[in-house]
Amino acid sequence: RFLTMCAEDAMVVAQPSTPASYFHLLRRHSLGEEHRPLIVFTPKSMLKRKEAASQPADFVGDTTFRAFIGDDAADRDKVETLIMCSGRVTWDLMVERSKRDNGDQFAIGRIERLYPNPVEEIKAEVAKYPNLKAVRWVQDEPRNMGPWPHYQLNVWPELDMVVEPITRPSSASPSVGTVKRHTEEQKTLLDAAFASPQTAGHDY
Repeated sequence: RFLTMCAEDAMVVAQPSTPASYFHLLRRHSLGEEHRPLIVFTPKSMLKRKEAASQPADFVGDTTFRAFIGDDAADRDKVETLIMCSGRVTWDLMVERSKRDNGDQFAIGRIERLYPNPVEEIKAEVAKYPNLKAVRWVQDEPRNMGPWPHYQLNVWPELDMVVEPITRPSSASPSVGTVKRHTEEQKTLLDAAFASPQTAGHDY
């Protein structure tokens, strides 16, 4: 809902994926010359995830807030699919990729600042992969919620490419209401995210 109001650089909407990213976001907001309203989404589940932890070095030195964090560990020549995401689902994707035999064919890019839209940063990331066959957006939320509607309208047209949405089906409710069904849907979501470009659909 906040993203529907985003225009004219009137605010900043962010979803940092690590404590260090959150720290640098707040530091930039406090010390920067332009003071705009800042909306930050910080899922509680990331407090328990070891994958989301930051090291002391991530807070000091030349480190700074990055609106988009690319996949520096990926073998650029092997990557065929770029997965873009934001927030908690990042770590589900990271863990799932490590379990798959074809994991090196996927790069994962994290959008830390949802608005203002990091269009140039995304373009730079896409350009890194010479054998790229598909670009996907993966989110936990249903198709009609989360960042997807805003990005489908305002960001992907700027990239001049097709971005495949990997989401839950559109819903009137943000939650399915039962843990069992949520777990089943999450598994299907991850399977769709790591499907080969030839077999992937636009949702499951």
